[in-house]
Amino acid sequence: MIEFKLPELGENIEQGDLVRLMVAPGAAVSAGQSVMELETDKAVVEVPSSVSGTVQEIRVKEGDKIKVGQVIFTVDGAEAKASTAPSQAATSAAASPPKEKPTAPAPPKEVAAVPSQPAASNAPSSIPGASEFKLPELGENISQGDLVRLMVTPGVKVSEGQPVMELETDKAVVEVPSSVSGVVKEVKVKEGEKIKVGQVIFTLEGGAAAAQPARPRSAPVEHVSGQHGARLAFQAAIRAEGKTEEQALPPDQPHQTVASFSMPAQLGKVAGTEQRQPVPAAPHVRRLAREVGIDIYEVKGTGPGGRISEDDVKAHAKALLSTAAAAAATPRAGHFAQPHLPDFAKWGKIERVSMRGVRRKTAQHLAEAWNTIPHVTQHDRADITELEHLRARFAPKAEEAGGKMTVTAIALKVCAAALKVFPQFNASIDIEKEEIVYKQYINIGVAADTDRGLLVPVIRDVEKKNIVELAVELSGLSKKARDKKLTPADMEGGTFTITNLGGIGGVGFTPIVNFPEVAILGLSRSRIEPEWINGKFEPRLILPLSLSYDHRLIDGADAARFLRWISEAFEQPFLLSVQG
Repeated sequence: MIEFKLPELGENIEQGDLVRLMVAPGAAVSAGQSVMELETDKAVVEVPSSVSGTVQEIRVKEGDKIKVGQVIFTVDGAEAKASTAPSQAATSAAASPPKEKPTAPAPPKEVAAVPSQPAASNAPSSIPGASEFKLPELGENISQGDLVRLMVTPGVKVSEGQPVMELETDKAVVEVPSSVSGVVKEVKVKEGEKIKVGQVIFTLEGGAAAAQPARPRSAPVEHVSGQHGARLAFQAAIRAEGKTEEQALPPDQPHQTVASFSMPAQLGKVAGTEQRQPVPAAPHVRRLAREVGIDIYEVKGTGPGGRISEDDVKAHAKALLSTAAAAAATPRAGHFAQPHLPDFAKWGKIERVSMRGVRRKTAQHLAEAWNTIPHVTQHDRADITELEHLRARFAPKAEEAGGKMTVTAIALKVCAAALKVFPQFNASIDIEKEEIVYKQYINIGVAADTDRGLLVPVIRDVEKKNIVELAVELSGLSKKARDKKLTPADMEGGTFTITNLGGIGGVGFTPIVNFPEVAILGLSRSRIEPEWINGKFEPRLILPLSLSYDHRLIDGADAARFLRWISEAFEQPFLLSVQG
């Protein structure tokens, strides 16, 4: 018997939550085959097997928190040594989800787990007919995207792993590889469409579809939804106080039941999705819990030996109802709460265009930041006359290295030096724990204006790089943004943000802080202005600066000092070598 243990997942990642297990006892696995989805602090990742053979015993279950080195499953030792390829029949039988049984109307009774049943095989096939390529899963909480570009046409030959489309999600534009091989027969979508996970993209002649592990389905569950569920919970909660006739019904008397509801998680769930040990509760108490959408296993019993009474169920329902009501009264972060729009068409011709993924995500993120952070914006100006001479002098050196010596590249170095002097600007607020999180690293995001909306790629460890290196990296990220090649990882982990509108114009603006950061620096267009120097006016190149910050952490005096330090660093570049 050979054990498969959770391998190293990356630096500082010691554990994760098991989201989905892709194997079952009796299934054949091979080295390199994805066997589980694990959610770490950074992302949901597929973990490949490092062993081959037939699965004998599963040591974990979905929802468990698993540590690096923990045994996940065992495989037959003989097959593991031979490293044979997995049997298609075994793979399909193990990966097939259990069929759901329809719920027939019946008097309430204990909900039990439904045993698994075999489903159709998911193994690859090369049948003469056309096979289908469907949009695969794209990541956690991503169920759809906008088709930006289709890379195949009817008659074109595709192979497994070949990029076939560009899809714009809420987070980024990604290339989607094919999981099938063959000649494209028919394309079922067109550019600009919104495509959902599982939707057919194209069909092939003589294609061989790669096996897709199916998600296990849970047993049927009775649950309630929306206002009806809240009303039921409230009615149940007040039964004890009103002593209604319904409470006096004997357990065997016909009782009105609630079937086929769709209830929010705040109102609880009914037991039955997995086999659990019985809890001490009478049948009529269990029935009451099912009717109001309460999971009897979540109710705390106050009777002898933890026995659950009707009063315990009603008290639990009251608590859930209060939580649900509070959640309903609070607008969800990032969602628009605005008055109903008038019918614009009655005044003239209009056109409605759906908000694309990046624009939609930008709108939600900025609304959340604006609603969460008490913004204040501080303005100042810097005389960059001498800096401009140095920039022009060293520009050829940056070009030789593959970059461009811009004011933004210089601002990256200036801000990194300032953040070391003023660490409260390189922090975040944890309101829940009432703590301030000071970061010991400096990653600065640079807002990029693209045809798809605002993107903020992040340059990491800015304080460890010189201006030429920063110029090269900034040029590379800017090109990726223009070419729609930025990945979610390119836009994560920022501690401060710079946004430069100088190329467009303007004398100042109020940028919105990029939550969970606490400050953002805006640069406007520099221009020649008269400055009174040594008893006379001289023409000087002036750069307008705008600093927005989170007033919960940063006071106005601190912001003024921080922005003045940045201004003086622009005016006297020698300060960077002395203090930075």
